[in-house]
Amino acid sequence: MATNITVEFTIEPFVDGALPPYVSAALTALQALGLSVEIGPFGSSFVVSTDLAGEAIGALVNAAYGNGATHVSIHAGGDA
Repeated sequence: MATNITVEFTIEPFVDGALPPYVSAALTALQALGLSVEIGPFGSSFVVSTDLAGEAIGALVNAAYGNGATHVSIHAGGDA
């Protein structure tokens, strides 16, 4: 049974060279939960305990859509 999961996500619309409010709000929401987010050019990710995963994904989605996102893609996978 996994104790941590890696959550990979993208938030659209994509804006080259900028951090739009819907992305910065999502990052702030995750950081408020004590999570460290790795920001990449084609997506971002964080590792979270299974106990906090639902809350973290909910905070991410709520903050992104609440600030103008049009699409959020999420992929989550557990550790071995």
